[in-house]
This record gives sequence, structure tokens and C-alpha cells, in this order.
Amino acid sequence: MSDVDFRERFSPVSGPQTTNLADILERVLDKGIVIAGDIKIDLLDIELLTIRLRLFVASVDTAKKAGIDWWETDPALSSRASRSALQEENRALRERLEALETHTKDALPKR
Repeated sequence: MSDVDFRERFSPVSGPQTTNLADILERVLDKGIVIAGDIKIDLLDIELLTIRLRLFVASVDTAKKAGIDWWETDPALSSRASRSALQEENRALRERLEALETHTKDALPKR
């Protein structure tokens, strides 16, 4: 067997694969990543301050699959949620007004 035959039977060894920033970002958004941490400040064994940080980085679709959709119901972030909140407030005010009018009519002396 010659050296040429030996080399042809085996595939060449490839070097390390490079990953660019776009590939990393796509993978993170597709799968999601959670970053968690706690900051605690104590003085003489007395807890003064505790901050718990939780960061979830993902695409909108991945977040929805995880059951996270607060941006759809927050009136400050969603015009649809804002309209819905306004309609609910108007409905509640109309009910209160109707109850007050009914109560006022019942309380007035009949002529």
C-alpha cells in the first residue's frame, strides 16, 4: 500500500470551527439564556439590602413558549392593552354611575 492510498481512505482533520457574533446571537435568541444573581449587603450580621436579579434574554417567540408575555398586557408597552385597560375602566365607571343614580333616585322623596 502506498502513502497516497493511505491518505485517501481517511478524511482530513478539520481545524476548530469559528463562530461569529451573529451565530451566537441567533443561538441565544432561539434557545434563551437566563442570568441570575443576588446582591446582599449586611452590617454586623444585620441584613440591610438584598437585590435579586433575574435576566431572561430570548426572542419574542422563545419567551412566549416559556409563558412570558407581559409586554402584551402592560398598558405602557402595548396599545392594545392600553385600549383594553381604558375600556375596562370606562365599564367600571359606568357601573358605579348607574349604581349612584339608582341609589339617588331611591333616596329622593316621591312627589
